[in-house]
Amino acid sequence: MSNKKIREYIFEGKLNITNIMKDFAGYVFVIIKNSKYNFNDEDIEEIASDVFLVIWQNQKKLDINKEIKPYIAGITKKLILKKQRTNINQNLDIEILEKSIQDNTDVYNTTEENEKTRIIMEELKDMKEEDRKIFISYYYSSKKIKDISRELGISEIKVKSRLSRIRKKLKKELEKRGYGYERK
Repeated sequence: MSNKKIREYIFEGKLNITNIMKDFAGYVFVIIKNSKYNFNDEDIEEIASDVFLVIWQNQKKLDINKEIKPYIAGITKKLILKKQRTNINQNLDIEILEKSIQDNTDVYNTTEENEKTRIIMEELKDMKEEDRKIFISYYYSSKKIKDISRELGISEIKVKSRLSRIRKKLKKELEKRGYGYERK
């Protein structure tokens, strides 16, 4: 399995995806399970299926003289990151909806808060992945700085510094869009 070239999976001019799946499904699941993200079973199956779909869709682009295993590993890792980003955005959207349902007493304030949250979410999408993790861990998951530091393998000072820069950036963006910044 480990040293097979792509050409070994070609039958009658087409990629034999069934044999590839048989030989590498376990390998794909191991990569997903060993990633730093905790996906549920449904997400794991979706990522694994997408790996083989991507290979099938791009079979004409594959170099048949190269090993298939690195292709599979690379595609799997990219799909893991894509799924994690999707999950983060979905979780933030759900939190906004839950908050707006709970705080339905003052429509104006709820609408304003939702707009501020939407702006923050837009900014989060453009942040470096590590900054996004720090921000979400601290503000949405209520983790302590030392726990974030340990999880990401960086110093507490770096976490504090990043949080400070992120807050300044968000404050500037909110003010630019007409929302004053108030400390409570």
